[in-house]
Amino acid sequence: MMSAEDLVQRFGSPLYVYDEDDLRSRCRSLLTALPDCAFHYAMKANSNRAILDIVRQEGLYVDAVSVGEVLAAIDVGFSPDAISFNGNSINDEELRAVAETGTHITVDSISQLERYGRLFPNTRVGVRINPDVGDGHHDHVITGGPESKFGIDTDDLEDAWSAANRHGLLVDGLQQHVGSGILDPEVFIRAVEVMLRTADGTPGLSFVDFGGGFGVGYKPGEEDFDVLRFSELLRPILEPFKVKHPGVSIRFEPGRWVVASCGTLYVTVTSIKRGKRHTFVGTDSGLNHLLRPALYGSWHTIENVSRPDARPERVTVTGNICEAGDLFARDRLLPMPREGDLLAIRHTGAYGWSMGSCYNLRPLPAEVMVGPDGPRCIRNAQPPWT
Repeated sequence: MMSAEDLVQRFGSPLYVYDEDDLRSRCRSLLTALPDCAFHYAMKANSNRAILDIVRQEGLYVDAVSVGEVLAAIDVGFSPDAISFNGNSINDEELRAVAETGTHITVDSISQLERYGRLFPNTRVGVRINPDVGDGHHDHVITGGPESKFGIDTDDLEDAWSAANRHGLLVDGLQQHVGSGILDPEVFIRAVEVMLRTADGTPGLSFVDFGGGFGVGYKPGEEDFDVLRFSELLRPILEPFKVKHPGVSIRFEPGRWVVASCGTLYVTVTSIKRGKRHTFVGTDSGLNHLLRPALYGSWHTIENVSRPDARPERVTVTGNICEAGDLFARDRLLPMPREGDLLAIRHTGAYGWSMGSCYNLRPLPAEVMVGPDGPRCIRNAQPPWT
């Protein structure tokens, strides 16, 4: 197997590297734990064509939030009926473009439901509800509850059904998403119970979609969302609903849980600066390649690949972007790097490259998939302009 140093020498630094075996294993774990459910991979987590293709091969469907994602999924080989569209604040042009592909649409608000009805009367549509339950690793990723912009409050559903009836719409699906990075299955179960009560009183449904949010244990001591435990908790409350509504399919939309652990961002140390309060370890990457630490204060494990046995020191790992918040880790105990050392930033398969940019006109890194036949470049480094 090619070493990290060899990969960087061949493909350049910084570099995103994905483990194909890990990705396939995660997909299979979901289908094993919940074999009677459909999984729509939230492609916003990582929409690289090679990753989408593997997810499709492993039997997952896809969840899209923009017409661009819909078209990308179709281009990879997903049929329109294998795609769920759950955008918010969508204008008429995008609604038309998605509808033209044959992809099913779920609307996010009563006003969007009204506009959809005017554009496509007497058709099917899904409705996203706000279950008044929210959770996640940061306030910015909690997508349920009274502070969330997403979904229709359960108190307002009568108005939503009236709007649907005025336009002859059949509400054939309910969807929710309570947040991202949920580690406790019991929190998710509370949201499931709210959704099932709503679904039980909604005739004509063909699916109930509980959204995503399965979390990943980024920090030491944290465990990933336990899908087997979740299956055990889910079964007794789901079975009565399935008996009563045998034709209704059950869906989930995991993204992070599927791809986070398979990805590593390799960066090269470019400078060591010993300040009055901190030792700054500068690298050839930054928040333009991995935004999560700056945006959410997120933890990512960082390893010194070149010298793992060096004497540990407390350092602050920084990027090369002209922003004070361009930090990968603050005061982290790390085998003391030298200039030229290679660092591995783990669990970056989700919301890494996909949230990247060419800020400061720095290129986005290449992406490499390591599989049974060795490494292959699945996207070249992206120049800051063409």
